[in-house]
Amino acid sequence: MPHQNTIAVILAAGKGTRMHSDKPKVLQTLLGETMLRYVAAAARAVAGQVLIVVGHGQEQMRSCHPDLAESFVLQEEQLGTGHALQVAWERVRASGAGHCLVINGDTPLVTPADLEDLLQTAAEGADIAFLTALLPQAGAFGRVLRGTDGEVKGIVEAKDFDPGRDGPDTGEVNTGLFCLSVNSVENLLFSLTNGNRAGELYITDLVGLAVESGLDVHALRREDAGALMGINSPLELARAEEFLRAGIVAQLLASGCLIHHPEGVVVGPRAVVEPGAELTGPCRILGASKIARGARVGAFCQLIDTVLAAGAEVREFSHLEGATLEAGAMAGPYARLRPGAKLMENARVGNFVEMKKSVLGPGAKASHLTYLGDAEIGAAANIGAGTITCNYDGTHKHTTIIGAGAFIGSNTALVAPVRVGQGAVVGAGSVITKDVPDGALGIARGKQSNLPGRAKKT
Repeated sequence: MPHQNTIAVILAAGKGTRMHSDKPKVLQTLLGETMLRYVAAAARAVAGQVLIVVGHGQEQMRSCHPDLAESFVLQEEQLGTGHALQVAWERVRASGAGHCLVINGDTPLVTPADLEDLLQTAAEGADIAFLTALLPQAGAFGRVLRGTDGEVKGIVEAKDFDPGRDGPDTGEVNTGLFCLSVNSVENLLFSLTNGNRAGELYITDLVGLAVESGLDVHALRREDAGALMGINSPLELARAEEFLRAGIVAQLLASGCLIHHPEGVVVGPRAVVEPGAELTGPCRILGASKIARGARVGAFCQLIDTVLAAGAEVREFSHLEGATLEAGAMAGPYARLRPGAKLMENARVGNFVEMKKSVLGPGAKASHLTYLGDAEIGAAANIGAGTITCNYDGTHKHTTIIGAGAFIGSNTALVAPVRVGQGAVVGAGSVITKDVPDGALGIARGKQSNLPGRAKKT
């Protein structure tokens, strides 16, 4: 349960130049979800309120995460992490929270348990609590300084660290995860200065100022906290993504999912795969997809925000997004189901069939080479190869309705809006522009003419 007396501030205003991308770093994705999505989920699990400091690419941030936009606080000039917290502080104060978690937006592997550890330390009386990690190569991370008694003295950013002045490099670094007492640190926060090589206001300087002021500062040292460090390069992003992927697949296997070639299976954090579902790698199950017990996904498939009921099957090389397959339905191989596609019980979609915003009724079939857009197709209808529902007139989309038990011959164009009645038959090669009544035969094609002797001889 979230702590209502706690507010979290996520720092997400930076450019992330080492990612070599035009979009904000926190919008880079792991398993189909942005870094920011992971961090916000962890923060919301423990904090009663969440604020997100944005700056570079703020419009992209709002477009990508409209659900988080109310939490955004704009840092118009990026003058450092300390300045980012200052920008958010008015809303922190107004929240009435006693504790403020500060989380870097580029730490997608942070967990609610990590944040709970900080809150527990704060509850025991710490004015500032922060997580540290021991790294074999500290690189560009801020160094944690300790006295001979082991007590924390401060944090020095890597570019300002001087072994002659600050002591030997122990490899203990700041992870960027803080819990601050709102009342205790407010004056310190607004006394930060930019007397450093970067000319920025560092939130890490709060630690040294708090020690000098006699506040209680506690550092939680983790020897295995490398996963909590920020992601700063494509290589680090790839490593973090693989860490997440392997962990999710291991959990699914332990729960009773049947997974073939698990090293090639990707399942996103919001996807649900029930025990007894069967996946064959390589495949990707992303977004809010749900794969029920007994459902099967073949190799080389991608499912996004797709629901498979028990007994449904997606065969090889298929791509589904925003689709639903009811019990016993089958799609593929080489099927393309776009948002709004629904296969009802025991319906079939085969090779090179594309569906968009269409319903295929119980037991209906579209076996190959077909486009079904904005269509309602009744039970047990059969759609022949090469059929197209012509749903767009250049300005508006229109609906095609095909009744139960209807038979649509191959290479047919159904020009919407149009209705083919129950049990009706449409002759192959027809262009249907008018409704076909129930039980009728609709044919719309020119009469064949054979002209003797007119064939070109070779």
